[in-house]
Amino acid sequence: MTAETQVPDIVIVTGMSGAGRSTAAKSLEDLDWFVVDNLPPGLLATMADLGGRVKDAVPRIAVVVDVRSRAFTADLHSSIEDLEARGVHPRVVFLEASDAALVRRFESVRRPHPLQGDGTLIDGISRERERVREVRAEADLVLDTSDLNVHQLRAKIVSFFGDDTGESRLRATVLSFGYKYGLPVDADLVVDCRFLPNPHWVPELRPQTGRDAPVREYVLAQRGAKEFLDAYTEVLRLLTDGYEREGKHYVTLAVGCTGGKHRSVAMSEQIATRLRDEGIEVQVAHRDLGRE
Repeated sequence: MTAETQVPDIVIVTGMSGAGRSTAAKSLEDLDWFVVDNLPPGLLATMADLGGRVKDAVPRIAVVVDVRSRAFTADLHSSIEDLEARGVHPRVVFLEASDAALVRRFESVRRPHPLQGDGTLIDGISRERERVREVRAEADLVLDTSDLNVHQLRAKIVSFFGDDTGESRLRATVLSFGYKYGLPVDADLVVDCRFLPNPHWVPELRPQTGRDAPVREYVLAQRGAKEFLDAYTEVLRLLTDGYEREGKHYVTLAVGCTGGKHRSVAMSEQIATRLRDEGIEVQVAHRDLGRE
């Protein structure tokens, strides 16, 4: 970038075919981002230069990158490095979904997977997972859309980018879940609250949730609960400081118990409160609450 150009805020949207890239792009467009679909990674720097010109400058650009190129990972990594050298710090949003969800979506529209070739739909999905593995590992934000409809995905994009100003402050999602329903695939960190006694076995607490005061008080009164929160807060303080220094904008903290109803919910709310006290923007989600 030269002195005659502004530095645009760039978000790269990528991920699994069928995981919702088009919906994410449309949502960003509705939020007044300038969206470019299917841009080859090698043209990212050119797009940044064009978008940063003073006259008719485009301050926020979202680029949807297709994964069909065999050199996808290397090209994207190289292009991001090029942008970083120019003073542009792009954020990568990776959209994920389970094999079952992707198969269901492709079958519903009766379209083959772009990497399927002469094989099966699952073959195409497997090839793509291998091709995007490194990009997923380095993404700033991973969103699992397996159980999301288009409206829910749109709401998530709005929650992350609706008031986005391009600032580097960290945003955290604290997600409670039940182990019996599976690990959340988009979590950056996972902690297990099953070391605490389960309120499920207390008859008067069983129908309540971790949002209710009696359950919350029961969980927090257990041996080790406060010590865990104090220690985990210290760990998160170190991690969030490091994330911000490294330019990571989003982190998802998953908190699990058996069913995702009592302990994980109560502890998630406490962790979120402590993060807010540290000045971090936090949203809380209870994935499996009400599922039983």
